[in-house]
Amino acid sequence: MTVVTDLRDREPIVGTWLTLAAPAVAEASARLEFDVAVIDREHTALSLETVTEMARAIDAAGTDTEAFVRVSENDPTEIKRVLDAGVAGVMAPMIDTPEQARELVAATRYPPEGVRGVGIARGTGYGDAVSEAVADANDEIVTIAQIETRDGLTNVEEIAAVDGLDALFVGPADLSAALGNFGEFEDEAFQEAVDRVLEAGHAVDKPVATIALEPADVGRWLEQGFDAVVAGVDVDYVLSGGRDAKNAFEEAVETR
Repeated sequence: MTVVTDLRDREPIVGTWLTLAAPAVAEASARLEFDVAVIDREHTALSLETVTEMARAIDAAGTDTEAFVRVSENDPTEIKRVLDAGVAGVMAPMIDTPEQARELVAATRYPPEGVRGVGIARGTGYGDAVSEAVADANDEIVTIAQIETRDGLTNVEEIAAVDGLDALFVGPADLSAALGNFGEFEDEAFQEAVDRVLEAGHAVDKPVATIALEPADVGRWLEQGFDAVVAGVDVDYVLSGGRDAKNAFEEAVETR
């Protein structure tokens, strides 16, 4: 699992964000060889069945792209079930305290280190690889906490220090909203908050990631010190390509 190792070693990682209930989009994205494809369950209607099909499609692409899932909440049952789908990592939104971070870590690990139940599913080879999963999964599953609230920011140093937590993720939209300056990423308070998260993660040698909502943001986030950047969202790619094609048509009509 090269991507998992690279992430933990704080090597540069590029990801894509999947919101469309379309395994074909997931497979096509993996064919582009993003390091990570993050399947979003927090702000979508994706079912667990669809998540499983998207994870299968990412694997079918035959590249090194790994599937992560952003769960809808820090819930051990949901985390267990998405891991049973055979994904390589879990991201939980709005982690506000070190206790919540420890609960997240525990949900991704089999006993005695955690509380994840052992089941027969894709993630355990449909039962053929249960022993291997129980032996190896605790060290292989990536666990990421999103910092995107005032409480999360206040406690970020303690959150980052939680044993077993692999990375922090800045949710720029929610964090800026929490600070009262939604979408104002140049705002001084937002920049100070981002720097605090970066310092907290790097102080304990853990990577910090975020998402670039515009192509121009990719470079700025890397320059600011982020180790990993999700370079856009699938539905935005559709809208952008469609908008460019429509504009090309309209310009051609006007000039013919």
